[in-house]
Amino acid sequence: MEEFQPKIVGFLCNWCSYAGADLAGSTRLRVPSSFSVIRVMCSGRVDPVLAATALLRGADGVLVAGCHPGDCHYREGNYYARRRFALLRKTAETLGLDSERLALAWVSASEGQKFSEVANTFTEKIKRLGPNPMRKKISL
Repeated sequence: MEEFQPKIVGFLCNWCSYAGADLAGSTRLRVPSSFSVIRVMCSGRVDPVLAATALLRGADGVLVAGCHPGDCHYREGNYYARRRFALLRKTAETLGLDSERLALAWVSASEGQKFSEVANTFTEKIKRLGPNPMRKKISL
């Protein structure tokens, strides 16, 4: 039997987290191949509906990553992201989704190693949780 490989969607800030992911790749750090990246201009622009939709459509986990608080290129975007993420967790629970399938991380452009660690740690956590139960309810 094949080992479960979770499908994880990562919404990454263009200025910091995406650049950190790029650095992780260019320095050949390990990042799970099942990790799908969606580049957004700011983590504060990730609407909770987008992340909830990813889970409802069968993603096993969703990671929102942005600049460290105080370092946002749009001044306050990561503070908005933090508030929206709290709302997202409550929304997920209301929809009957496991809020543990959601993660928020701060990764700067120079932190390729940290991005690799965040991606791998989150992937291992999702592996322990198992497949998203919503996968059974929809046809992929």
